[in-house]
Amino acid sequence: MSPFNWSWVKAKGGFSLAALLLSPAWGSVPPQPGTVNYIEGQASLGGQALGEKSVGTARLAASQSLSTQDGRAEILLTPGIFFRVADHSSVQMISPGLADTVLALQKGRAMVEVAEIRPENNVRVDEGGASTRLLKAGLYDFDADRGQIRVFDGEALVQAGGQRIEVKRGRQLNLKATGKLKAREFDKNAYTDDFYRWASLRASYLAEANVDAARTYGGVGGWSPSMWYGSGWYWDPSFYAYTFIPDDGIFFDPFGWGFYSPWCAFEAPYLGYGFGYGGYGYGYGRRHFGSGYRPPYTAGGRSAGSVGHAYSVRRGTMGGFGGRGALRSGGFGRAGGVSRGGGFGGRSVSRGGGFGGGFHGGGGGHGR
Repeated sequence: MSPFNWSWVKAKGGFSLAALLLSPAWGSVPPQPGTVNYIEGQASLGGQALGEKSVGTARLAASQSLSTQDGRAEILLTPGIFFRVADHSSVQMISPGLADTVLALQKGRAMVEVAEIRPENNVRVDEGGASTRLLKAGLYDFDADRGQIRVFDGEALVQAGGQRIEVKRGRQLNLKATGKLKAREFDKNAYTDDFYRWASLRASYLAEANVDAARTYGGVGGWSPSMWYGSGWYWDPSFYAYTFIPDDGIFFDPFGWGFYSPWCAFEAPYLGYGFGYGGYGYGYGRRHFGSGYRPPYTAGGRSAGSVGHAYSVRRGTMGGFGGRGALRSGGFGRAGGVSRGGGFGGRSVSRGGGFGGGFHGGGGGHGR
């Protein structure tokens, strides 16, 4: 691990020495499923109150429950999957394994954002006698009080009452319905409530943390905190949270925010006219992804945090970078930048961002 860089701490600002010493370090051991990544308001783990110092260190072990009162919490599952708990809710960890990750929503509501999921993963959420396996990247909403399972984006397989029901994008399942259970369409925009917007805001902060961490592990600035170990969770002290960094390409979540690998971060989030090679480029100031950030160009006129479709863009499908062919993208010489996603150049991308909006895929792109 590189020597501690005090000038870096001074430049970042806003963090006391005590906070840095208590938090996980750059290059620390990756967290296991069940690790608490964010606390807001009142929450407890195993009957013990959680606070700021719990972030990144407290972990939901098998049979333990996390409960919220007037508060919310974010829990890490397998790399690329965020489990967010609403207020007045309770969730129990059934199995915290990487290959078998199972939680039970006992009361209240939870939302699961999946930026990446592998075929080997068995990620399930139990609710009211039903067990739901998440199959694809997307956004899933669970409401134990109302007995509902809602798929904003992605695909899930629900086992309930001796039935196996596929629930695809834009459909919901009412577990309290009489007779044979059947997934039905719902109006996604009607459910973009306060909890949904909070989840989108959390996603935006973690997307910015991703860019910060990915550029650092990519050696931008002349140093790297530790050896890069591939796709996984990485601690970013600037945002006091773990963020997801994929091993290749860019993964756009259903909110439209992008998670970059170190090889694709380049000048993000400094992208201006689309020229960036590992620290050299033409930019127009850093863009922050928080509540005030709105990309100038988004897919289909969508705003940040709107209901969209998760997708990934691999390096082999990007034009203009690393000598790759312009597969499904325009490269530097054309308007496109990234295949149907957030652009690295040009004013408009097919269903994507571009020209300063390169780290936001617009939430509506349909990359394949």
